[in-house]
Amino acid sequence: MSSLGFIAMGAAQAAIEAHVPTLVTTQVASRITHKDTSIWVPSAREEAATRLGWIDAPSTSRALLPEILALRDELRAEGVNRIVLAGMGGSSLAPEVICATNNVELVVADSTDPEMLAGILTDRLATTALVVSSKSGSTVETDSQRRVFEQAFNDAGINAASRIIVVTDPGSPMDEASRAAGYRAVFNADPNVGGRYSALTAFGLVPAGLAGVDIAAFLDEAADAAEFLAEDDEDNIALALGAAMAGTVPLRDKLIFSDEGSGLVGFADWAEQLIAESTGKSQRGVLPVVVEAGSPETTSAAADFLQIRLVADTGLLTDDELDASSSAVALSGALGAQMLLWEYATVIAGHLLEIDPFNQPDVEAAKVAARSFLDATPEDETPLLVEGAIEVSGSSELLAGVNTLAEALNALLAAMPSNGYLAVQAYLNRHADGRLEELRPLLAAASDRPVTFGWGPRFLHSTGQFHKGGPRVGAYLQLSAESTMDLSIPGRDFTFGELLAAQSSGDAHVLSDLGRPVLRLHLRDKDAGIRQLEELVRSLATA
Repeated sequence: MSSLGFIAMGAAQAAIEAHVPTLVTTQVASRITHKDTSIWVPSAREEAATRLGWIDAPSTSRALLPEILALRDELRAEGVNRIVLAGMGGSSLAPEVICATNNVELVVADSTDPEMLAGILTDRLATTALVVSSKSGSTVETDSQRRVFEQAFNDAGINAASRIIVVTDPGSPMDEASRAAGYRAVFNADPNVGGRYSALTAFGLVPAGLAGVDIAAFLDEAADAAEFLAEDDEDNIALALGAAMAGTVPLRDKLIFSDEGSGLVGFADWAEQLIAESTGKSQRGVLPVVVEAGSPETTSAAADFLQIRLVADTGLLTDDELDASSSAVALSGALGAQMLLWEYATVIAGHLLEIDPFNQPDVEAAKVAARSFLDATPEDETPLLVEGAIEVSGSSELLAGVNTLAEALNALLAAMPSNGYLAVQAYLNRHADGRLEELRPLLAAASDRPVTFGWGPRFLHSTGQFHKGGPRVGAYLQLSAESTMDLSIPGRDFTFGELLAAQSSGDAHVLSDLGRPVLRLHLRDKDAGIRQLEELVRSLATA
């Protein structure tokens, strides 16, 4: 029996009672485990046939452990004890959570912000090794980060090849180039696992293991749950969670994630990319909304909210904490077990929603748009208005008749339907500008609707799919800022600053072309602009 804990209340329990018996009768859990692709809609089956390797990862990934641990010991013997990870989406979020939960340092360079990358490059380079993770081997952010680190190592008199470790699919462009370059190690990931389902594969294990996590124990946690999650049994928590996520009537498609002392540091951010990118397509899907304790969303009675409570132990919840009238689930369990649980539950939700949980058809649109902005002759985009340190631009229909920054922000909030949500997309330095996340609960209070917060371009590889392919009920607040510096990318005809600007412009144009309301605020003076925006949002929240 797994140590996972699960309690459902209200509409979540009703969905479980309505769907789990059928899921058991139709043997959905065991069919997933045996890689039966007929569970999903016909359009999903070809891709599903090459995307189910994560099911076996708790056992098959053990073969990686000796090489990872031997390399860790070699690096430490050489005085290399700082691991930096260049990766995006699931390739970076999973190891970040694994290390944070185990109180082990891992520096994640999942950005194209030049200030953030410069800060990482200049910190303890002499004792640093770089893990470059890319399934496709062609991710522009990851390749650019590799290039700038390689030059930094060489400029410092360090043999760059001895400090670069690669994780990629066999035969990818990065696989071949890395071997030719003589990099310290190249780990081939299972090509039958998509990036967001890769936590228990080389993508999660290599950076976490090199950083110092007990990755054997992590796999043990998942293995302890694997057999239970594969059973066609009404007590199978994966069936229950999948039903709660995708089977409420009407669908409660905003999953409000709050952590109540689970000990799983940053787990909701990992679950966010797994669920949003897997389900947000064909104008369907469920949107994870990661909130802080006590945020407005946690006490809302909105009919489209489902509370996801991450707790230390469901067995210790009191009767007062188990409000039968609420629509919520509470979960507890070790990190490895929870990750496997949510992977099972997400593909079960895909079955119930009748979508393909393995593709990401709208992620590519933002990449193409960014590339077109990089290739185009730069043009100055005239803002609609400038107020203080902030330039205002965005969707023409949204900003018709707008004369002030306050009017622009109010227009964006008013553009949300009654079942809508606001997405804040900050193309800034998440290490230095973290206070911007404090805007999230204030905007939720001002709008009385759920608010997501994503750092660009990181979110493009997670919730970015949902924003474009999911239900058309979102409104989008994009933040960018002037930088005091830029950073060249060796061998490229663009800089990190230019890449970041192209990514923000490209994504905004894709959203606008889809008819989504987009408000773009560019901070001409970052510190002054943040203060100005904070004051405005606080006034709206208390009005």
